[in-house]
Formats: sequence, structure tokens, C-alpha cells
Amino acid sequence: MAGKRILMIVGDFGEDYEIMVPYQALLAVGHTVHGVCPGKKAGDKIATAIHDFEGHQTYTEKPGHLFALNATFAEVDVASYDALLVPGGRAPEYLRLYPEVIAAVRHFFDAGKPVAAICHGAQMLAAAGVLKGRTCSAYPACRPEVELGGGTYADIPVDAAVTEGNLVSAPAWPAHPAFVAQFLTLLGTSISL
Repeated sequence: MAGKRILMIVGDFGEDYEIMVPYQALLAVGHTVHGVCPGKKAGDKIATAIHDFEGHQTYTEKPGHLFALNATFAEVDVASYDALLVPGGRAPEYLRLYPEVIAAVRHFFDAGKPVAAICHGAQMLAAAGVLKGRTCSAYPACRPEVELGGGTYADIPVDAAVTEGNLVSAPAWPAHPAFVAQFLTLLGTSISL
């Protein structure tokens, strides 16, 4: 299997697990993942946040780790990437305000390349106008964005993921086993345990 080049768009206070776990899992099976953030360059760090489900009406948020970017957003050529990874957390709510982020997201959908979006990542997809007629899961509070974006919200368990065409999506980090496995399938990666 030849490793794929995957672009991961992140920002401050993205969800720690939704950045770190897929990033490390994809590297472990031989893919290249470039973590980028608008306005930052390779070597800069973003602050992450850990979202936990502790029985409240919504998640709680705690400080996460610092994640070092390994590529510079302004220098990437999205056409040179095979797939896109969109983590959740609070970052997507402001990353979607960057026209160049929206253009990048649209590129992957227009080209039919694999896209993995989890949790609040659906906010970026909705802002890019790529959900019309698609099924997409997300954190339940993002259901209105999926539906207003013309998509069908996949109301699935928090530990499940759904794939439709080139898009795999999931509600939150408890879905990592299903989410990462389905993304690997879209990437043509086979692993045996």
C-alpha cells in the first residue's frame, strides 16, 4: 500500500482527541498527515481542548495539549493531497470564516477525494456548501447546520460513524474506532490485526 497525503485543517481549541488520535493512527499505518492552520506556519503550535461527556446537557471543556503544526497553510497546494481530515471542537466555528479554508474544503468534494469530518467539523462542511443531498453525522448541537446546509443529519450513537460516498462522519471522539476504520477504507488502506 502506498501511503496517502492527508491534509488536516486545525485551529486553536480544536478537540484534542479528534486531532491527536486520527493523526497518530494515520501515521501509524503509513500515511502522511499535514496539520495546518490559517495564519500559522510549520512549527507553530495550536492549543487543544478536551471535551468530555459527564452527564451535563452538553460536553465539558478542559485544557488539552499543544499540537505542533507540521506544514504551513499558506504554502499548501490542496490539489497535491489525497484526502481531507476535519477535526471538531471549537476551531471549526471560526475556521469556516476563512475563504481559503472554504475553498480547500470544496476542492476535496469537487474532486471526489475522501473526507473525514467529526463532531463540529460539520460546521466547516456546511459553510462550504458541500452537504446538499448528503448524509452527515456531527455533534448533535450541529444538527441545525447540517440540515440548513441541505444535508440529512445522521442521528447515530456517539460511538458510531457513517460513510456516504467520499464522506465519513461521526458525532464525537468516542466513535474513533469506527470513524478511523471507515476513513482507512476510503483511503484504500487494509490493516490486519
